[in-house]
Amino acid sequence: MMTGKKLFAIVGGVAVPLMASVLLALAQQQSDTPNNPFARDPAAPAAGRALFNATCVACHGQDATGGRGPALNTGTFTHGNSDYDLFQVIKGGIAGTQMPNFSTLPSDDIWRLVTYIKSLSNGAPAGGGAAPVVASGNAAAGEALFFGAGNCTNCHEINGRGGILAPDLSAEGQRAPNLIRSGITHTPVGGRGFRGPTARALNIVMKDGRKISGITRAEDSFTVDLQLKDGTYALLDAANIASRENAGPTTPPNTLTPKQIDDIAAFLATQKQRDFSQTAKVTPAPVLPYERILKPEAKNWPTYWGDYHGHHFSALTQINKQNVSKVAARWAAPLLGESILEGTPLVVDGIMYASGSPGEVYALDAKSGMILWTFKRKQDIKNPYQINPFNRGVAVLDGRVFVGTLDDNLIALDAHTGRELWEKRVADTMLGYTLTGAPLAIKDKIIVGVATGEAGIRGWIQAFDPANGNSLWRFDTVPAPGEKGNETWAGDSWKYGGVGVWLTANYDAETNSIIVGTGQPVPDYNADLRKGDNLFSDCVISLDADTGKLKWYYQDTPNDPHDWDSVQDIVLADQVIDGKMRKLVLHADRNGFFYVLDRTNGKFIFAKPFVRQTWNLGFDANGKPIVDPKSFATPQGQVVFPAVGGTNFQAPSYDAKTKIFYLEYGDSQGFAVSAPAVNEPGKEYLGRGTGTPPPGPPAQQGVAAIDTTTGKVLWKFPLTQGSLQAGVVATAGGVVFASSSEGRFIALDGKTGKPLWNFRTGQRISASPISYSVDGVQYVAVASANTIFSFALPK
Repeated sequence: MMTGKKLFAIVGGVAVPLMASVLLALAQQQSDTPNNPFARDPAAPAAGRALFNATCVACHGQDATGGRGPALNTGTFTHGNSDYDLFQVIKGGIAGTQMPNFSTLPSDDIWRLVTYIKSLSNGAPAGGGAAPVVASGNAAAGEALFFGAGNCTNCHEINGRGGILAPDLSAEGQRAPNLIRSGITHTPVGGRGFRGPTARALNIVMKDGRKISGITRAEDSFTVDLQLKDGTYALLDAANIASRENAGPTTPPNTLTPKQIDDIAAFLATQKQRDFSQTAKVTPAPVLPYERILKPEAKNWPTYWGDYHGHHFSALTQINKQNVSKVAARWAAPLLGESILEGTPLVVDGIMYASGSPGEVYALDAKSGMILWTFKRKQDIKNPYQINPFNRGVAVLDGRVFVGTLDDNLIALDAHTGRELWEKRVADTMLGYTLTGAPLAIKDKIIVGVATGEAGIRGWIQAFDPANGNSLWRFDTVPAPGEKGNETWAGDSWKYGGVGVWLTANYDAETNSIIVGTGQPVPDYNADLRKGDNLFSDCVISLDADTGKLKWYYQDTPNDPHDWDSVQDIVLADQVIDGKMRKLVLHADRNGFFYVLDRTNGKFIFAKPFVRQTWNLGFDANGKPIVDPKSFATPQGQVVFPAVGGTNFQAPSYDAKTKIFYLEYGDSQGFAVSAPAVNEPGKEYLGRGTGTPPPGPPAQQGVAAIDTTTGKVLWKFPLTQGSLQAGVVATAGGVVFASSSEGRFIALDGKTGKPLWNFRTGQRISASPISYSVDGVQYVAVASANTIFSFALPK
């Protein structure tokens, strides 16, 4: 939109200024977008229809009304509504789905197909020729009817006003007038169907006498999932249902006069998009209040790490060492998209909330894996040098679900429906920023860190108001001149120092502290370009949750030349040391050391290597590592242990009762080679050279158990393939579940490391498992490739 001489973006119906580089890139990408050469050709729809019937009808149905593939006659498309969006989908296909590419089809034919598909929703006959239907009626009168005597809001909503049982109509005006009218009357248009509700209202009587009424959100021969009028769900086993009957249509009886229908249609035609300035005012019914996260129930998995203290441990005992060999797969839910799943799902009262490919969020029945709702948002803008196209999870607080996107939007969804409530652009993706980590939800804040990848930019962690997305505070992880720590950066290297915060923080409610690990400095491998300790890179930091002010820090790897981020889980634990109960931080770092710190002040207590290491000659009196100069990256290269890291962002697990810390490790030789580097906006700033390393010992990898009172490694279970993503979860049943890049999901004896059970998913696992329970049954779930699997004991 052009307003005066400034460019603005329409966000929630409000014009707001965009970041300059985002605007420039967006304008460039729009100028490069081809136009449909057949958009105004009266013969194109008929020609496109013939192509459609020969090529597409088998999946998308006669007249594109839907079949194995989605209906294409609605005017609204998952992967973009422009002609060029459709062209790209047809030509390139959709990865991970049954939509193949038609790259061999001539471009002119693809454009004719696009023209035909678009004609189905513009009011013209399928063969083309007639003009679209023009909206008539009184919009003001239609608005009064919609929100009043028409009873439309019993089921539908517009911008947060109304019910949630039928489709949201906030953007209904994007559809053609004839289709808007057909939606009101629930009558087909030209034999091509209409966008009516696919859900049905049911009155159910259970075998125990309970009566339940609601709208179906998922249903098959074994499961019926109903959404009740208050937004909650009833997740029912069909075997427990005594009777069910249709409660009639999900819309009120059609008592509207033709003029009233025209008026409502005219009003709906003015609704072009969801207005976040209005939906942000909505307060959804609570799903997970702060108090329940603070004191989590064993049945739930309420945060990315399982609890605020980062234990990633399940107190459930139904599955134990004696019966785990009987565990079987209960369900598998494919979340198909453009990237594999690296996320950790949450579970709240039988509902699983999971992120899929970036920009996608799902709510699933955690008993059956059936999908209750889906949210998908296409990137506004894509950095051509974008790396790490993954999302690692969501947060839930009260009635909202929070997620970040690759183009740096923090988004709040209604947990009951998946409908968007607000979004805030946090950073500028054209400079290299992305949001890949799961947010942290505390009492009155959503805590988000930005990923900087390997770009020459400055990272930060930020707090937002969960109700509206307003910024509350921000802590920059690379201090500016005059701030504590800036003196540890030579010259102006602080300006492009990196130090992202790309994994989820933890929270110490007793001291009201956010405790989190930070990323590496850049350029990653040429430390000569940024001489000094480079604070606050590779640190564990504690921040005041109310203000974002730094309380303390401990740096694991000063002047890191190896890309050894310290973002790994920060476990908060209480243990007796020298006869005194101490509040501790337990942290297995990528540099190969297991650290124990005092979490009240960050003071070093001890650290022990859990893999081979050659970079550290010991610690000084203050706990600062004494770095061996022979480990630094040089143009000629030097051998160093560990290589890419002793562990990475995959979840460890801490058993507070046994004081054992479980993790997946990698133990191999690295070769540190530096090279000159020039920082270019939005690109990787590495300073990494090439060279031939000398022969070294074989790499080792697997699962390990560490005694946190001594740092001693108790046992190791070897794996044939290493991973920087696959993690573990330990349970009170004495079982450690470990995912692996082999595609095996493994159960180990927590005391000995002995294998007890395994399941081959047939796909690489790049995520960490969780455990939860529904209706008294314990499940263990993990994502493998694009599919979430859930396991339990036999019924």
